[in-house]
Amino acid sequence: MCGRYAVTIDPALLAAEIDAVDEISTTSRAPGSAQQLPTIPNYNVAPTDPVLTVVARHREPGDVPTRRVRAMRWGLVPNWAKAREDGRPESKGAPLINARAETLTTAATFRLAARSKRCLVPMDGWYEWRKAEGAKTAFYMNGRDGKRLFAAGLWSAWKPAGRQGRDAAPLLSCTIVTTDAVGPLQEIHDRMPLMLGADTWDRWLDPDRELDQSLLQGTATGIDTRQVSSLVNSVANNGPELLVPDDGSPAVGQQITLL
Repeated sequence: MCGRYAVTIDPALLAAEIDAVDEISTTSRAPGSAQQLPTIPNYNVAPTDPVLTVVARHREPGDVPTRRVRAMRWGLVPNWAKAREDGRPESKGAPLINARAETLTTAATFRLAARSKRCLVPMDGWYEWRKAEGAKTAFYMNGRDGKRLFAAGLWSAWKPAGRQGRDAAPLLSCTIVTTDAVGPLQEIHDRMPLMLGADTWDRWLDPDRELDQSLLQGTATGIDTRQVSSLVNSVANNGPELLVPDDGSPAVGQQITLL
């Protein structure tokens, strides 16, 4: 799974880097509104945080979809979710922060989004914990040579049903797609985020295109891994010190290729 990650790029810079429209820097949202703005940099992104995402949408019917950088809540809210009395979505169980690549088209929670609401979740790297002999050790996985990573994701636009949601702003939310871990990453955790290379972004994002099953196998992406401090265990800790190799033992420092 992917339950924590780091992202440090400004939305405007990200938009310029990937030739997208920046919908975040021009948006102002007050606390308590449907959509909060992401905190950047964020070295300890946690479930339900507002995060950066990339989507492709039409400006007008029939035109070519354009990439857009948007803020979304991490933890997908299906469009059929019921509303509480205060107009917010009903929450049962843990947030839907991950979706298994193997069941995207069959799981009732995700199959509608998999058809036409696919997104990218940019990150510097992600954290995972290895469990052994009752203890958990934190690791950080990041792109080789500082290369930015883009995880496959799904998104949803939720509103309360009926009159209650008629004038409400939609709540945008997302989930990160995961797949079986490969290579040395299997020694840390059995799942990993599904990373997509730039040559596959448009095929993944295109809202008019059927899901390309071949993309669920991932692309060749260099990943470095290193052991980090247990500071990341608490969401109260948030700073570049979370990325520093753990002084208590040597960094893993392995370079692997995701197949």
